[in-house]
This record gives sequence, structure tokens and C-alpha cells, in this order.
Amino acid sequence: MTTLPRFTALAIAAALTGCGESTRLHDGADVGPSPTLVEPVQTALPTVNVAPARAWQRGEGPTPAAGLQVQPFASGLDHPRWLHVLPNGDVLVAESNAPPRPEDGRGIKAWVQAQFMKRAGAGVPSANRITLLRDTDGDGRADVREVFAQGLNSPFGMALVGERFFVANTDAVLEFSYKDGQTQLQGPGRKLVDLPAGPRNHHWTKSLIASPDGRRLYATVGSNSNAAEHGMPAEEGRAAIWEIALASGAKRLFATGLRNPNGMAWLPAPGATTPSVLWTVANERDELGSDLVPDYLTSVHDGAFYGWPYSWYGGHVDPRVKPPRPDLVARAIAPDYALGAHVAALGLAAAGASRLPAALPGAAPGGVFIGLHGSWNRKPASGYKVVYVGFEDGRPRGRPVDVLQGFLGPSGEARGRPVGVALDRHDGLLVADDVGNTVWRVAAVAAPASPR
Repeated sequence: MTTLPRFTALAIAAALTGCGESTRLHDGADVGPSPTLVEPVQTALPTVNVAPARAWQRGEGPTPAAGLQVQPFASGLDHPRWLHVLPNGDVLVAESNAPPRPEDGRGIKAWVQAQFMKRAGAGVPSANRITLLRDTDGDGRADVREVFAQGLNSPFGMALVGERFFVANTDAVLEFSYKDGQTQLQGPGRKLVDLPAGPRNHHWTKSLIASPDGRRLYATVGSNSNAAEHGMPAEEGRAAIWEIALASGAKRLFATGLRNPNGMAWLPAPGATTPSVLWTVANERDELGSDLVPDYLTSVHDGAFYGWPYSWYGGHVDPRVKPPRPDLVARAIAPDYALGAHVAALGLAAAGASRLPAALPGAAPGGVFIGLHGSWNRKPASGYKVVYVGFEDGRPRGRPVDVLQGFLGPSGEARGRPVGVALDRHDGLLVADDVGNTVWRVAAVAAPASPR
């Protein structure tokens, strides 16, 4: 990693902190099925607006929407990133962070970015652990905590198919045997398939979901760069969703051109009631201004190409990428729904039959909950909250509704940052907060008892 003289390093960091332009759009213009897309803005130095991490103080917490309440489901965790709820109600949380990435830390720009990531609370070593949380008395707080799996390699996504439990490490999918109620996995696991990783491994998180019929897994793999600045050979197999056959472990590219896909969910097709269409949230490219490019929610189709790195939001060409590929741009699919520029959409959970949307004003049922981790390349800051997007006839409609906010403090500090989201068995929404080291639980406010 590049070592800089202290004065030079501080001067660069100070310059970057104060540099950059600001948004030109009115609030919400870059959100929805038809967002406003402005011309790119490229400056000598990128816009940097990092919210410094400051953990919640005693008695503090995020603010739920009217009609909802929030409480800690579990606290004192070590950088909780991702959640999975087992059929018996046990909650699994991946306590994880980036693995060593020697090639991703070279150069002055990489050094400065690393300092800002530390400032944002992302500089802690990975616990490489999955923890099991169990609420035995139904009060919405975990009273049992067990190490479910350890000695992993930056674990993230999890999936259960029958008695086969899968973990997406940063470099491979592992398989373990699992019995209902089990509180600890046995053994190191069997490698099912390798995933793209390596010494750069820029976007290290690998999400995981099983197909509705249990025959396949789908794994997300983010890009190795912002806009292919390290060349396309470094992007082999990345910026994509892979399909993995459980019977053989064979994998193939299912969809490509997705810069950094994360959470996935199955939702019904238009006119249907059974979930059959894969959806994901993805983070788009940076350094084109505070208003570009919107991160998004989109359906994902077999063989589809979504633009990265050659174009953004369909056919909007990114001239920074050389050589161009007009043939790929011509078939690039625009995403279904913009979530706003630089919000860093990570968590995604289908609401299904949950009653929580009914507590949100104007929210259509059957939509999705999304964890927005928060921006660094935008003024003013965006994200840092959990939202709900309603669906009508299989398509996202209307504006996102805030579910949980207040992660940014009054002085612009990040008291928490939401990542993974999941619904528990009792209609509560669980939110992994990797700065606050907490899993929050959001539930509807109970109606007052009728007088007798």
C-alpha cells in the first residue's frame, strides 16, 4: 500500500473533504420509475462528503415512521452486515467486513479513499462470523446468542434449501448440513463453487438467494472498480449475478452489466400471485456529480445486460470507458425504478403478506423494504435510511416511503448505517446497522385496547 508523508497525506485529505459540487435537482427528482437524469459533472477531484461514524449513545436510536415503533433486537455485535431468518424464527447475522485486498489499496487516490472509509466506520477488521439470535419469549429482543459459524472469509449472503445451508464467502459458496433448531454448524463446510475475488476484490460482498423451486442459487458479484479504470480483464465474471445449479455446482452468468448488485428478492410477475421474477438493488457508478447515477431497484432477466461499464441507465454512454462498446450499449436495459443518486442501496426484502405496509400512509401492499447504506459522493448526503417501495401489478409504483431514518445526527455524523433487512416470523422488520453494531426491529404500534 502507498505510504505518504504525513503532511502530504493530510493536505490531500483536507482538500478532498472540501471539494466537489452539489445537487442541482429538487428533492426526489432522481427517484421513481422515470427519474430526472441530468448531464454528468466531472471535476478535477471527486465530490466527497463522508459522514463520520459516531455510534449511538445510550437511549438513542433511529426514528420510525408514524404508526411504527423500533427497538434493538440485539446490540453489541461486531459490524453486522447481513441477515437471514430461518424457518423456526432464528435470526442469523453475518458479522463481516472487507477481506485483505492488497491490489485495491495502491496509489494516492486509494489511500485517501481508505482513510474516508475508516472515518465512515468501515475500517474495522472482519469478525468472519455468523451469529445466531433467538427470541424465546416473543418480546422482540434476542435472549439467546450463539456462534453459528466462524472462521469464514468475509461472509455475507446466506440461504437454506431443505437441510443444506449455504454461505457466500467473498470468494466461494460453502455448503453445510443443517437441522431445524441447530445453533451451530459443524465442520468447515464443503466448497460448492468459487466466486470471483482476488487481490483487488473491490466490491467484496456476495449476496445469495435460492430459487423458488430450490434447484438453484443466485449470487451477486460487484465490479472491481468504479468505471473499469483497471481494464476489463480485471472485471472477468464481475458486475453480474451468477446462477448456480445445486445438483452439480455448475455456474453460469445469469445477468451482467450490474455494477454492484446486493440484495435480491423473488416477486410475482404482473398478473400473477406466485413469486417468479428475481429483483435486485444495485449501486451505480460514482464521480459523475451529486445527481448521477441513481442507484436502483430492478427486475433481473436471464441473459440481460444492464449497461455497466459502457453506459448508465440504459443507453447513456460513459465516455470514460475505453474502448467503447456500442453493440452492448444498444442492448443495455434501463432499470425499473430509481432509488436516488449515491444512496448505496444494499438490503432488499419482499414484504409478501406483511401487515407493515398498511401502517405506512399511501403505501401499496406487496412491495419491498430497502436498506440505504448512505452516500459519500454527494452533497447533500443521501440514503442513511430504510424505505418501502410499493408494487402494483408486479411493478414498483409511487415514491419510496420512509420506514426508518435518523441515522444521520444533527451535525451530519453517522450514528448508524443500515445494511441488510429481513422480515421475521412475527411481522417485524429487522435491520442490520453496521456502524451502530445493532440489529433493530421495527414493528407496528399495537392498537390500544378497547375500553370495557
